[in-house]
Amino acid sequence: MPAMFSPTVAHDWHFPRSTTGIGVLLAWARANGIDPAPLLVGTGLSPDDLEGAEGEVTADQELTVVRALLRRRPDEPPARLGAAIGASYHLGSFGVFGFAMLASPTLLHAVDLATRYIDLSFTFAMPRAELEGDAETGTVQVHVDGATLPPDVRPLLVARDARAIGTALRELLPGLPLELRLEPVEAPRRAVVSFPASNLARPLPQGNPQTAAACEQLCAELVERRRSRRGLAQQVRVLAAQEVTGGAPAGVVARRLGLSERTLRRRLAAEGTSYSELLDEVRSGLAVGLLATDLSLDEVALRLGYAEASSFIHAHRRWTGRTPRQAAEAD
Repeated sequence: MPAMFSPTVAHDWHFPRSTTGIGVLLAWARANGIDPAPLLVGTGLSPDDLEGAEGEVTADQELTVVRALLRRRPDEPPARLGAAIGASYHLGSFGVFGFAMLASPTLLHAVDLATRYIDLSFTFAMPRAELEGDAETGTVQVHVDGATLPPDVRPLLVARDARAIGTALRELLPGLPLELRLEPVEAPRRAVVSFPASNLARPLPQGNPQTAAACEQLCAELVERRRSRRGLAQQVRVLAAQEVTGGAPAGVVARRLGLSERTLRRRLAAEGTSYSELLDEVRSGLAVGLLATDLSLDEVALRLGYAEASSFIHAHRRWTGRTPRQAAEAD
């Protein structure tokens, strides 16, 4: 059994996230007497944008919802609020990433997989798993670090993410003895979730190596696309996808980023790309899924922001060298 886990792949919290993450926050709010609709103010999102698990949001959009929750519970300690929210997460919330962990043959495999695909989660306080001592008598410590988080949301997010990790571990292995320590308790900057290392070798109740391998392959395909861009280009891709039905004009995306269109284009050029290149990436990626449905070419074109099917057909030929019909016949 290895003494060390794979290093956490994501080193900061700025990665894109599934819309499900905001959906969980809104569901918790609704269940606790808070009207969820106002929580979306300032995100540029509507409830319809959160339908389906395939959509993505930026980290800043989710932080806007977190701040709105804090404003609606001004008298509740943020760490206590975060812990309550974290307890509402379950592995099914994380889509294929969660199912890959559930199907893992052992707890070690699940924890190691989580560190390799952590950017498929909703975490902000970045976790790091370490083995203290040996695998028989030692302790696994998951350090949840919020040092780089904005101070106004840090206590809530550290407590939320630590509690969510604990909740997920117990879902993987019911009855797992856990200790959760916030440092400091009232306004945590970090947390530690620990459990006896002897549990790492225990088989998981829902473990299925074949299912785990299939889910992990899907995780790898998903993160390959997400990790292909960083910085501003990554944010632009997410926001362009949210605006694509309306054509995703550069000016609209620039305003949502608080930039002028000229500044946006200049900063993208400095990153070695352009707005049109990123929009093509978004549209070509979405087209693959849309063309696999029963939608007509006209309907697919409209959903991708084209005024007519001929424009989409021309773009598809530019992306792939084939028209959509030729691609379908070849498959």
